[in-house]
Amino acid sequence: MIIDAHSHVHDPVHSHIALLDEAGADRAVLFGTRPHPERATDLASLRREMSVLGETVSGRSNGPDSYQAAWQELDAACVAYPDRFIGFGKVRLDQSAEQIAAEVEREIVGRGFRGIGELTPPLDEAGQIEPVLRAAAGHGGLPVVVHGFAPTTAGDLATLAGLARRHPTVPLVISQLGGLNWLTAIELARDTPNIYLELSTANIIFAVRLAIEEVPDRTLFGSDAPYGDPFLARATVERVTAPGALRDRVLGGTLAELLGL
Repeated sequence: MIIDAHSHVHDPVHSHIALLDEAGADRAVLFGTRPHPERATDLASLRREMSVLGETVSGRSNGPDSYQAAWQELDAACVAYPDRFIGFGKVRLDQSAEQIAAEVEREIVGRGFRGIGELTPPLDEAGQIEPVLRAAAGHGGLPVVVHGFAPTTAGDLATLAGLARRHPTVPLVISQLGGLNWLTAIELARDTPNIYLELSTANIIFAVRLAIEEVPDRTLFGSDAPYGDPFLARATVERVTAPGALRDRVLGGTLAELLGL
């Protein structure tokens, strides 16, 4: 089974299905989203969508209103294509530990989602996710996905590794291979048994090769669509691996085991 480990709701949703079909991907982990760059028709409209993205990844859009539309879109996509999408739900980090635990119970477990993410703590505040990890551990170790590209710093990655060691039953997925801090991300994942690396948007091909070599059982094919492309992301993995068991694990086998598929 080939599973894209990182994608966001598209508008229209069927355009995403077409991308998965083109890439030969059976399923995709799907996150909700406020920005929709795929809607842009020119530079000005793309700039507007990317400004929303900037607010999101900087942790400046944590209010309940900013989540409602994204939750509704995610629900609708998962209902429309239950055999293709694996829903992950996001929780607000600007709450007490008790409120976060209740939100995981209600918005993740209650909606039938398989994991939590993509979380976007503010710059240098990755420690905000600890209550989420604690709640995830209380539900059998739900996977938790954290944004790995900028504004996430090397210091944030080190914080995430420390939290992962504190909550060893929770698979913690660092997305986008840690962005420009990919060397640090690989080293931390190598030394932290419950950290997984999702490989989307890597800008250096040997970063993907090195990640797979160092962490062969905890690297995940992902596209970060619509920012990346599933076909190209799969081709990247296949470029640095030979046909066989390792490639199959990266392209979906590891994630299928993680999610009990």
